Amino acid sequence: MDAVDCVLVDFADSTPRLIASARTPWPATLRARLLAVAGGEPLDATQFALLDTKTGEFFADAISRILEKERIEPGHLDAFGCHGQTVALSPVSSPRTTLQLGDANVIAERTGVTTISDFRRRDMAAGGQGAPLAPAFHKAFLQSAHENRVVLNLGGIANVSVLPADPAQTAFGFDTGPANCLMDAWARTHIGRDFDADGSWAASDQPDSRLLADLLNEPFFDRPPPKSTGTQHFSITWLQEKLHATKGLSAGRVQATLMALTCQTVTDAIRRHAPETERLLVCGGGVHNGTLMQRLRELSGLPVESTAAYGIDPDWMEAMAFAWLAQRTLTGEPGNLPAVTGAAGPRILGAIHPA
Repeated sequence: MDAVDCVLVDFADSTPRLIASARTPWPATLRARLLAVAGGEPLDATQFALLDTKTGEFFADAISRILEKERIEPGHLDAFGCHGQTVALSPVSSPRTTLQLGDANVIAERTGVTTISDFRRRDMAAGGQGAPLAPAFHKAFLQSAHENRVVLNLGGIANVSVLPADPAQTAFGFDTGPANCLMDAWARTHIGRDFDADGSWAASDQPDSRLLADLLNEPFFDRPPPKSTGTQHFSITWLQEKLHATKGLSAGRVQATLMALTCQTVTDAIRRHAPETERLLVCGGGVHNGTLMQRLRELSGLPVESTAAYGIDPDWMEAMAFAWLAQRTLTGEPGNLPAVTGAAGPRILGAIHPA
């Protein structure tokens, strides 16, 4: 929830072409409201509807700004794919559910661009977990016939896309656990920064073995794929509960342990579920954390590279994925991978709101 990523992408050729990109920080008041709601603060129905509308207005403003900057008329776009801001995720409840805010009616009306939203719930209706969805995009553009690859997205939550070289093998993916969400939350609380730049704070201390063992003692890590999770689970509250047994640790040592948790859970997941991996391609904000990338190299023993080396900017991977999913919706093609989400079969995702 740091900012909204907006991209303009051309899918006319075999490789997606990123035309323009922009990152628009959330207004402080709106961001605080969304964080509170995602954290469980109750709202009445009218307040909730207003928040949905205001979020949609902010998305519309972000789109309008990038179009104005690039001098592109709305009529030149086929569609806008809006993931929305997640405020609820319950992928294993009965029934399963998720909720992303940002009224697509407002976006379509204000921008004059057909808007596609609500990508996750159709997959859930088909018995899937609605996540992760990016592996379908990774498979389309980063799979190689020459080596077994894993694409690792280090956002708030870490997820992997397992891309076998053998076309007879099924590509799959899943969430491995926290990537940056706990480290970022701890940094905000203790050093007043949104993130630990380059992992320098985490690198200043050593992980605590007892705390790491307590953090790893989490049922999600042992569950087989398909599986997904979110920051509603791996929250600062979850961390505080785990810290009860290891009081007295310095804030820096906790940060070092949180980085170790990310690296350990990612590496364990690859060894357990994709042992033939030959290369790890990384995208998401964590790709800029030099300490984290080096620890992943050391722990996994694999070549660890940015997806930039393979033609896709790691900072805009997720946004590009949802642009691609919107294109799939318009052409009537499925956007999920059942081996990833656990859905009963391929499904066309998203609701279309014509301009």
